Amino acid sequence: MTWRVLPHVWNLRSRRCFSRISRCFSYGRDRFGFRLVHFSVQGNHLHLVVEADDERALARGMQGLGVRIAKALNRVMGRKGTVFADHYHSRILRSPTEVANALAYVLMNFLHHFPGEAARYAEDLRDRFSSAWREQGKDPPVVAGRSWLLTVGWRTRATPTLSALVDVRSCCEDMTGLTA
Repeated sequence: MTWRVLPHVWNLRSRRCFSRISRCFSYGRDRFGFRLVHFSVQGNHLHLVVEADDERALARGMQGLGVRIAKALNRVMGRKGTVFADHYHSRILRSPTEVANALAYVLMNFLHHFPGEAARYAEDLRDRFSSAWREQGKDPPVVAGRSWLLTVGWRTRATPTLSALVDVRSCCEDMTGLTA
């Protein structure tokens, strides 16, 4: 799922914006049959991997998340009004390969948007603005997937690097030796 913000919205990867977005993720991660499983925050858009019990659960979960994020960002920017450019773009993932590719895209997307950062992340591919990063002593702003595709299926098609990124549940775990 991709969700773009309007041009006037500040950089989502700034500390003040990301901290608010992360808090919104924590509050809206498991509501109405909607589950936020993975995310990546880029400068002007969000990538999300979500599960929903049905179309209504997806719509309600995304609406609630959108309202939370919009209010939080407007508070930070000291303004009112629309934050998101349009309706989110979503795609249903139906196979282990599609899920593995989507997880790789979402969790390593910052390397595409910020290629100059690749050398800095040579030892540890976890993006601080994604669900791959875990703060010690803090509850992650996502929930574990429940479907077979998001618990078992994707692993049959995943690279070792992707498996290591997804399996990390704490920032204290050793992440040396991860490469793209």
